[in-house]
Amino acid sequence: MSDAVDAIIGQWVAERPDLEEDLWPVHVLGRLQRLGRVLDKEFRTFAAQRGLELGEVDVLTTLQRSGPPYALPAGALLKAAMVTSGAITNRIDRMEAKGLVERVREESGGDRRTVRIRLTDHGHEVTREYMAAHLANEARMLRALGREESDRLGDSLRKLLETFGDTSIG
Repeated sequence: MSDAVDAIIGQWVAERPDLEEDLWPVHVLGRLQRLGRVLDKEFRTFAAQRGLELGEVDVLTTLQRSGPPYALPAGALLKAAMVTSGAITNRIDRMEAKGLVERVREESGGDRRTVRIRLTDHGHEVTREYMAAHLANEARMLRALGREESDRLGDSLRKLLETFGDTSIG
């Protein structure tokens, strides 16, 4: 069995046989690159089928994971999403129009200028339904590996991410 990465490596070996031994990282990194693009498309399609954009899903799940009161300052969402402040403002505006989130001002003891983004009841419902379907979809996408092989791959990928300093979400 072979894939596009095998074909690319084969082309390089044919063109530059002197590189054959040095092409070993492409077996992993080339596949991770391609897989990233494939997964991004899968996740975007999955979200769109549910009337959401991936950025909206990111905000919904970040707020849900934060626990009660399911509200965070816009700056915290900005940091988690790694987008510009303008992009997060536009995202929140769209989500507010859909009834998924609401902007709330600090009421007691805090700076009244501080605005928190809070999940609405509708936002909770959408997030619960989305996550159940999303996890089933992810399990489907990993079916070819099975649980044990997926666990080993996850451990290996964690190790690789740690070497690049990707150890927290904040």
